[in-house]
Amino acid sequence: MEPMDIVGKSKEDASLPKATMTKIIKEMLPPDVRVARDAQDLLIECCVEFINLISSESNEVCSREEKRTIAPEHVLKALQVLGFSEYIEEVYAAYEQHKIETVHDVAKSVKWGNGAEMTEEEALAEQQRMFAEARARMNGGATAPKQPDPDQSLES
Repeated sequence: MEPMDIVGKSKEDASLPKATMTKIIKEMLPPDVRVARDAQDLLIECCVEFINLISSESNEVCSREEKRTIAPEHVLKALQVLGFSEYIEEVYAAYEQHKIETVHDVAKSVKWGNGAEMTEEEALAEQQRMFAEARARMNGGATAPKQPDPDQSLES
């Protein structure tokens, strides 16, 4: 693969975070094994090339199916075409685990409890409360005068 084969980017632009890759490399080895910096750099380059290879073949598979978005099935097919069939089962299992974790993370991130949506009134009240807090912070802790409640003025 030539340096400019990566969709218009130079080889230097396509890399992986060194600290993260170093951590992964060290976690995979026994604690008493050290890895030379040059060897770490070579492993990182191999990972980048592997990702480029799989991405390129996945794109080819996707194009042959006349699709515009690479799907997980295209990646699995690319692994098979490139002779990495022995990894398909493990990759698919990792993908399934990722889907489960993603759903779990989304469920945990729902701020308003049990995934229930707020009513428009609740959302408006929350928005007004947040605006008031922001105004107070901007005014150095002084609270802005409270706006009259429109429901109370109708009752008078």
